[in-house]
Amino acid sequence: MNVEQARFNMIEQQIRPWDVLDAGVLSLLATVRREDFVPPAYKALAFVDTEVPLPEGQCMLAPRVEARLLQETHALRHERVLEVGAGSGFMAALLAHRAQSVVSLELHLSLVKMATDNLRRAGINNASVRLGDGAQGLADEAPFDAIVLSGSVAVVPQVLLDQLKIGGRLIGIVGSEPMMRAVRITRQGERDFKSVALFDTVALRLQGFDAPTRFSF
Repeated sequence: MNVEQARFNMIEQQIRPWDVLDAGVLSLLATVRREDFVPPAYKALAFVDTEVPLPEGQCMLAPRVEARLLQETHALRHERVLEVGAGSGFMAALLAHRAQSVVSLELHLSLVKMATDNLRRAGINNASVRLGDGAQGLADEAPFDAIVLSGSVAVVPQVLLDQLKIGGRLIGIVGSEPMMRAVRITRQGERDFKSVALFDTVALRLQGFDAPTRFSF
């Protein structure tokens, strides 16, 4: 396989047509080596328009979904980002190039190790992966400028929204199959949140987010 041609095709045929037009995002996708974050058994799927299986029944999101979530986060160099669901560490790697720092929470120790090793090999030192329940966030280190859910949830827990700064935003995929929708929820005031629908898609449910909570969009 011609890796660079496959990467180019992924960007031009999958990602750009999905309204990912931010030049910085497209440049990142051309330089951050997605294939280095894919398990060896699935290297052939690194640039394919599909979710890539990971240990513990998890998966990497399809490239176009990752790219669109990254674009919609609007992370800036001075901002702190919390990611829920580290997976293989690829989204944390992308976010780390855009933000000041990234903390990624992951329920499975094997994925914590995988993501940490992948980030280290990629030379990324402003992203860390921790074992923890993403549904509870990281209150001790809040507030965050942005929170990214790398998977779907039935509803968005209020506890996560409460960990946003005023002006901060949460990006996630909300709903149940066959209909899910990516949303951006911006904290406009202490108890004032604005939700904007971004695009329709379907993604694997994040573990620990099955039970309904008091807050829903």
